[in-house]
Amino acid sequence: MSPRNDLLLLSGKILTLLMQIFMAIGAAALVVTLPFVTLFSGDLAKGLADASEIPIQDIPTLPLAGVLLIGLAIVSALFLFFGRLRAIINTVSEGDPFAPANSERLSQMAWLLVAVQLLVLPAIPLAIQLAEFAKQFGEDANIEVNSGFDLSGILMIIILFILARVFRHGAAMREDLEGTV
Repeated sequence: MSPRNDLLLLSGKILTLLMQIFMAIGAAALVVTLPFVTLFSGDLAKGLADASEIPIQDIPTLPLAGVLLIGLAIVSALFLFFGRLRAIINTVSEGDPFAPANSERLSQMAWLLVAVQLLVLPAIPLAIQLAEFAKQFGEDANIEVNSGFDLSGILMIIILFILARVFRHGAAMREDLEGTV
């Protein structure tokens, strides 16, 4: 089966494109939401609180804005990650998987995942503050905050760095071979 007719490569192209679309929609939602979060701390919040039973003026706006900003950074990094992956899939479908650019793309993908792993860390204490705020609304508002440490994410980072070296070595071997022919 030629790379151009490979169902797996076609699926990869479609999935990475869909993931980039989802990340763009997520980023847009976060960008639109951020200004409204800042409104919760002003006179508008007091008016809304008077009209409802929810103490909107008490919402911890700084932790909420922090979580949204961190979420925006994570979604942006994942958008770039899936773009790099899509570019690699395109070179594979063109029959040139050991293109020198692919080793660089793999390294960039690994660094993007490192950034995602590190960005989760400052979000944890902010999320805990938001969970504490939500507890006052009863058991239905029970929120669980995980540590953010993802062993599978760490494993993926290591695999990507190793694959980057493999692709770098493969590209160098191909250049050596082409130089001898």
